[in-house]
Amino acid sequence: MDMPLAKPVAEMTPFSVFTPYYSETVLYSSSELRSENEDGISILFYLQKIFPDEWKNFLERIGRGESTGDADLEESSSDSLELRFWASYRGQTLARTVRGMMYYRRALMLQSFLERKTFGERVDSYSGASPLCSQGFELSREARAQADLKFTYVVSCQIYGQQKQRKAPEAADIALLMQRNEALRVAFIHVEETAQSDGSISKEFYSKLVKADVHGKDQEIYSIKLPGDPKIGEGKPENQNHAIIFTRGDAIQTIDMNQDNYLEEAMKMRNLLEEFRGNHGLRPPTILGVREHVFTGSVSSLAWFMSNQETSFVTLGQRVLANPLKVRMHYGHPDVFDRVFHLSRGGISKASRVINISEDIFAGFNSTLRQGNITHHEYIQVGKGRDVGLNQIALFEGKVAGGNGEQVLSRDVYRIGQLFDFIRMLSFFFTTVGYYVCTMMTVLTIYIFLYGRAYLALSGLDQAITHEAKLLGNTALDAVLNAQFLVQIGVFTAVPMIMGFILELGLLKAVFSFITMQLQLCSVFFTFSLGTRTHYFGRTILHGGAKYKATGRGFVVRHIKFAENYRLYSRSHFVKALEVALLLIVYIAYGYTEGGAVSFILLTVSSWFLVISWLFAPYIFNPSGFEWQKTVEDFDDWMGWLLYKGGVGVKGENSWEAWWDEEQMHIHTWRGRILETILSLRFFIFQYGIVYKLHLTGKNTSLALYGFSWVVLVGIVMIFKIFTFSPKKSADFQLVMRFIQGVTSLALIAGLCLVVYFTDLSIPDLFASVLAFIPTGWAILCLAITWRRIVRSLGLWESVREFARLYDAAMGMIIFSPIAVLSWFPFISTFQSRLLFNQAFSRGLEISIILAGNKANVQA
Repeated sequence: MDMPLAKPVAEMTPFSVFTPYYSETVLYSSSELRSENEDGISILFYLQKIFPDEWKNFLERIGRGESTGDADLEESSSDSLELRFWASYRGQTLARTVRGMMYYRRALMLQSFLERKTFGERVDSYSGASPLCSQGFELSREARAQADLKFTYVVSCQIYGQQKQRKAPEAADIALLMQRNEALRVAFIHVEETAQSDGSISKEFYSKLVKADVHGKDQEIYSIKLPGDPKIGEGKPENQNHAIIFTRGDAIQTIDMNQDNYLEEAMKMRNLLEEFRGNHGLRPPTILGVREHVFTGSVSSLAWFMSNQETSFVTLGQRVLANPLKVRMHYGHPDVFDRVFHLSRGGISKASRVINISEDIFAGFNSTLRQGNITHHEYIQVGKGRDVGLNQIALFEGKVAGGNGEQVLSRDVYRIGQLFDFIRMLSFFFTTVGYYVCTMMTVLTIYIFLYGRAYLALSGLDQAITHEAKLLGNTALDAVLNAQFLVQIGVFTAVPMIMGFILELGLLKAVFSFITMQLQLCSVFFTFSLGTRTHYFGRTILHGGAKYKATGRGFVVRHIKFAENYRLYSRSHFVKALEVALLLIVYIAYGYTEGGAVSFILLTVSSWFLVISWLFAPYIFNPSGFEWQKTVEDFDDWMGWLLYKGGVGVKGENSWEAWWDEEQMHIHTWRGRILETILSLRFFIFQYGIVYKLHLTGKNTSLALYGFSWVVLVGIVMIFKIFTFSPKKSADFQLVMRFIQGVTSLALIAGLCLVVYFTDLSIPDLFASVLAFIPTGWAILCLAITWRRIVRSLGLWESVREFARLYDAAMGMIIFSPIAVLSWFPFISTFQSRLLFNQAFSRGLEISIILAGNKANVQA
């Protein structure tokens, strides 16, 4: 925590701040602030309830009383504009980021002003400013000039030129920010089209830098002709690469769109820049790591978990990685780069499509491979907004996990592995790809263990081995067989956070915070996150092709529909959880344990916890997730989505068929198809094992029995086709089909009753058959999707799609049923609100009004 002495502003290292922007919110418009969601909640209403004191202060600041209505503010254009800025400064907008970064300029102006005053110069003559005036430093021409020599802020708005051409509101808002902040510069790509003599159109691309002139218009400062279209790689790094030439000084701080800054922190920037001249081992530093302060932690319990997790990573984690391990890379923002070092070594971003989706960490790889030195400093921090809803968090973690999968496949990690010594390599592995490899191995271990138990149960070996161990007195073998499935894995991911709590807050507060988090079901959240990381990391390793996912940075204290959650988590969590549940049911049905039912429960409790977390976390952490009216609306919406036919231009959020097609896009390589085929074969184990456990088969172990089970399966499929066939010809033919379907259903019921009565087939056998055939059907579906070209050529694709729809409908009903039952009880919804928004309640916020909706209040 030792901070180097700061040099006078005139002698400090000049620096730039750099922010890439694409099409995110710049400034909330009046209509956006007042537009209501389905519950009648507007952004303005939400902010007034979340920040009641700040709202009161705002009204006082603009000379309005507390009784002022929203419509009264609209009457005055200046008040309306100030309201837009007030709201935007409390969201994750470009306006908030620009305001925060401009504190650097204010800090330098104040420091320069005070230095000149200290040296005895006359400061009261600058533009009539009095030294007693609190704003005197802002009126000093010398202080402003000195600050502008040392600081520049470039926002790279890639499509600003296009936004201006189509008169988009974002362009007007960016122009407004430039007018309000004279040191702000905006870089963008300008395209000039010229018609050729042969009728074709040639395009020329320019990188342009503009500022606001005295009349508020855009004034062009620089224009650089580019060799071609710069957008050939990933969007964000390309956005940074074309505009980095417009930055000035010896240092450059990379700031993201969801960040903020504080004046008191900006005062310490001179001290931080002196670190470039300090002693940090063999080589001078090339990236100065800066800690982050996550300011979104008080909205809900999820935001608090995410905030604590991030804080432990960017404080406790980073300080250890930097010293003594020396393996800290550039994990996002707001690190300060040695500009000259990086400009001469390929820039601060790698932009190769797909492989460099996590472009920030590749800047760290680049620096390390070129003998750079990356440090970490905790005496200065920059604000950071994080995702606050489960869906946003899942998309973010999916993006990071997918990016990490691409890192595994990258040449940078290969080269680092070749060049690091063994000890440093272990540290590097643990802190980058190793974390995700270990996460995936944890989940794979559960699968391998459960499939092993299922094999022992179906083969009868567990009973034989247990009896043999008792006869031989081999207690070790007996203990292994009765081992706990796995200690609860979700808690382990929170260990670094607990250590961070102890170091930052002390032992007593750390214990209290941890207990509070457990009461708010943090173990469910972390277990769920484990599944998210595993799925996206594993999919990228198998198939490649990670994609950038826009997580959105809005306010998310709103109810997420059942269908939206189902679309997002179906393949990543629900399918895997039901597979684990199926394995557990097989183990309970056919396994052998000494202690009976109690032993079964104790042995499987942690695995059932995993199943429940993966199936129901999206609904436990969904505001108003157990409110009856919302549940009814969700069911109608889900059924409409499930049964809606796809077509050209129909999106996955509107139709199950379109979504189902989108979910298969990742399988596109021969390697991926072969691996998917091998993995799908595991589902045939259930049918093979259970067939020989039926009462009907007795002790018969003939292979013909397994063959006969396939005949039965084909029969079931044919019956399904009869029931789902809906002719589009004449009405008479439809009547005939309805008659055939009715006769078939009656014959099926009668046939089952006769078989049960006259043969050894029992009622439990029927349930066991369902347990056997469901995984087989899923395996056939997986294989059909993997080899869809062959299936299409055989004309079976429509049938496969209908089977898949049936499976998704069944999975949805399994998940939806407990939610519907719990929604009957009104106290469940109240309990859930308290669970999710405990911080808000403890701060006295009217979160219940926000959750209930504002329409009732408006009508009243």
